[in-house]
Amino acid sequence: MIDFDNRPWGRWEEYLYEPTYRVKRLVIFPGKRISLQLHQQRREIWVVVAGSGLMTLEDDQFDVKTGDVIKIEREQPHRIANTGEVPLVIIETQQGICPEEDITRIEDDFGRA
Repeated sequence: MIDFDNRPWGRWEEYLYEPTYRVKRLVIFPGKRISLQLHQQRREIWVVVAGSGLMTLEDDQFDVKTGDVIKIEREQPHRIANTGEVPLVIIETQQGICPEEDITRIEDDFGRA
């Protein structure tokens, strides 16, 4: 593991960081959700490897479960909430220019927007 960060919704762990791609593991605690956000410089592909949740992608909402793959384009608002009783675990692959600061929070449960 290269880096990790605890967040109010859970934690992320970074396993690979290159100038044009990055690989992380997100763990979202039951009842928590990440901020509604978008990225200017990168797209993301999420693979749900454990748990279940509710995905918001632009104006659409849909349930996700283990094995689902979600593609998030640049500037596409997105959020995921853990609607289950166990941690929701996602493998996130970022493509593009991938600094952690490339995040625009639109709405946030923890006052970070």
